[in-house]
Amino acid sequence: MPNYRTLHDPNAEYTMRDLSGETMGLSADRGPRNVEITDVQTTMVDGNYPWLLVRVYTDAGLAGTGEAYWGGGDAEIVDRMAPFLIGENPLDIDRLYEHLLQKLSGEGSISGKVVSAISGVEIALHDVAGKILDLPAYQLLGGKYRDAVRIYCDCHAGDESEPESNAREAERVVSELGYDALKFDLDVPSGHEVDRANRHMRGPEIEHKVDIVREVCETVGDRADVAFDCHWSYTAGSAKQLLDAVEDYDVWWIEDPVPPENHDVQREVTQSSTTPVTVGENVYRTHGQRRLIEEQAVDILAPDLPKVGGMRETRKIAAHADLYYIPLAMHNVSSPIGTMASAQVAAAIPNSLAVEFHSYQLDWWADLVEEDDLIEAGRMAVPETPGLGLTLDLDAVAEHAVDGETVFDPA
Repeated sequence: MPNYRTLHDPNAEYTMRDLSGETMGLSADRGPRNVEITDVQTTMVDGNYPWLLVRVYTDAGLAGTGEAYWGGGDAEIVDRMAPFLIGENPLDIDRLYEHLLQKLSGEGSISGKVVSAISGVEIALHDVAGKILDLPAYQLLGGKYRDAVRIYCDCHAGDESEPESNAREAERVVSELGYDALKFDLDVPSGHEVDRANRHMRGPEIEHKVDIVREVCETVGDRADVAFDCHWSYTAGSAKQLLDAVEDYDVWWIEDPVPPENHDVQREVTQSSTTPVTVGENVYRTHGQRRLIEEQAVDILAPDLPKVGGMRETRKIAAHADLYYIPLAMHNVSSPIGTMASAQVAAAIPNSLAVEFHSYQLDWWADLVEEDDLIEAGRMAVPETPGLGLTLDLDAVAEHAVDGETVFDPA
């Protein structure tokens, strides 16, 4: 395996906007806050997604743990960034975030894997900074609006193409598991498809989606809010027809009805209906979310924190959205680490609706940390302990690590 820490990159080596502490002349004595980063390591866990955990170590004997958006490639990019972090003060979170964006600019730091890798480091910096300062992460973001964050459960029925199956699962999740916020997939086979490639839905396909919406919404009634996800599957025309067809039902939102690249189409579709539309997980950083917000192309914004840029970036996105009275429902498919990072931010912003939970069918999800009862009755309490307030169980991490993965060092 190559040594990614020594790769030659002229963009990183010769950039005029080098924001390292040495280049910026940061030499003031911070007393007990004179802390340096000594190493950065990663471990990938084989959950219902391949979760990439990131750990930042310091010479204070404290380490912070974060999480980058799932999948391959991020571990190598985190390793690539390590030389730009070692020797830096982990309390300078904002400067280090900008430093990494600049250093990795030639490798694509406006979006994609580079940004998700930086997000994992940024979350870990919040965790270790909180431990150094003896403050919970939400306090680093300006304080809190709520002690516990509403969690919405991403549900999967036995046969997701059958409306009745979805309705039965909705009833179970509400009455047995205690959630009052749910989401189901709508881009499931209807049996009426003619051509899956062209994104067009025929009338019978739309009726099939309406049947799912009606069965689920009428089953839970006013006991729960229910959203439905389309995963960028449809044409503008089909999306408009679908939004119109479900207007009579109490739909919390329809998510990602059209592909994410064309903002003009997204704006047109959103503004065509009174059914709320949610998008945002597949755009990056504040710049990526800006047009969705300013062009009012979205009713509810759904950034994915370990993907969009991290905790402070999500905080900035929320502040921008609040200028347009747009709430956030954070997309989240993370382990407990990324989920808690989202909850910490959700606690610190006024316009939070809920944070997604995508692992309710994975019985060992909570075993990755030592803390108990992370989610109770559809709420995640925000800890008052330093940093994210979670302690990784490294034995559980090792048990569920991706084949061939090495577990990072203890804190």
